[in-house]
Order: sequence, then C-alpha cells, then structure tokens
Amino acid sequence: MRKVNVQIDNAKLQMSSDILRALAHPLRMKILEFIDKNKTINVNKIYNTLKLEQSITSQHLKILRASGLVHTHREGKFIHYTIDYPKLVVAMKAIGVFLGKESEQ
Repeated sequence: MRKVNVQIDNAKLQMSSDILRALAHPLRMKILEFIDKNKTINVNKIYNTLKLEQSITSQHLKILRASGLVHTHREGKFIHYTIDYPKLVVAMKAIGVFLGKESEQ
C-alpha cells in the first residue's frame, strides 16, 4: 500500500466549509437569486418581498456575508447587498469538479 502525504490548509478548508454551508440552504439560495435579479437590494426589500421575518432574513444574510458570497454597503439608514460573483463562480466550478461535471461549467 502506498503512503500518501496529505496536507490540509485549515484556513482554506474552513472558508470552503463556510461557502458550502451558505449555499446548502434553500432559503439562502432564494435570497441569492433575489439579490441577483435586482443586482443590489436593501435588506428591507428582501424580507418584505420574500415575505420573511426580519430576524430570519438577517440571520441568513449574516451567513452569506461571513462566507463572502455577498457584500454590503450603507446608503443612509439602508444596508444594500450585492453578490460577489467571482467568488460564487469559483465555488460553483469547484462543486462541479467534485461532482464530476467540470465540463458543464
């Protein structure tokens, strides 16, 4: 049996885990689709349009922010969200490779 030397970068593993966790929830995917459709949108529009509770919306947006999939900017009292498309594309390609669908990406 051949011995394999595997080195794991814990920081990259944690970042990857955070991204996959963020993408693994149907409500977060729905929020991402809504942001994508609007390009930039404030949190009030997200929870009002999707008919979600403000606290639940904030919890899911916090996970999306922590994973780096969305960016925020403040305009007055409103926080606006945009998608980090390059990061999302890299994540989707990695998932495709893992699933053996790299040629479809």
